[in-house]
Amino acid sequence: MLTAEAFATTDSVAEGSSEESTEKSAAKIIAVFNQCFAQSYRVEMRGGADEPLYVPATIDKPAELIFREDFPASALHEAAHWCIAGEQRRQRADFAYSYIAGPRSDAEQALFFAAELRTQSLESVFAHAANVIFNPSADNLNCDVSAFAGAIAGYRAKTERWLKAPAGMRAMQFCLALAVLKQGGSSNG
Repeated sequence: MLTAEAFATTDSVAEGSSEESTEKSAAKIIAVFNQCFAQSYRVEMRGGADEPLYVPATIDKPAELIFREDFPASALHEAAHWCIAGEQRRQRADFAYSYIAGPRSDAEQALFFAAELRTQSLESVFAHAANVIFNPSADNLNCDVSAFAGAIAGYRAKTERWLKAPAGMRAMQFCLALAVLKQGGSSNG
């Protein structure tokens, strides 16, 4: 099991890197994810889609975690969904989540924010580890995300505790691997 000391190492690696955040090709994030999970969990990440999608494994094929185009943030976001999803959700298409496309009513947007808080908090940790700029997403161009950004920041301590617990082990593994990628200086691109 990964320890609190390992998580502290992740923070020190991230803080010891260049102050400047850099965007990178999602290809390196894909490589890290697949190296961490392709064999042990029969899941493969890939980009290039118009919309993200999770397709569970079948007898003949590994699960597919598909993100938008070549956006590093989308790769990290979908990785966060996968890391949070338990075994039962990972057996269902799109983790059995319902999606309401924008524009949304205020009530629908509030439900979206509530559903996304944990995922986007974890995504922000992954982004920090990978040196990718994190921007909270409302998935709705007609919506102000400032209050949601504050909620994500407020949720960070809970996310960090979860990462140190057994349930957060996959997420911690990915986070540490992203930090090693960043530390090696090979994450720009």
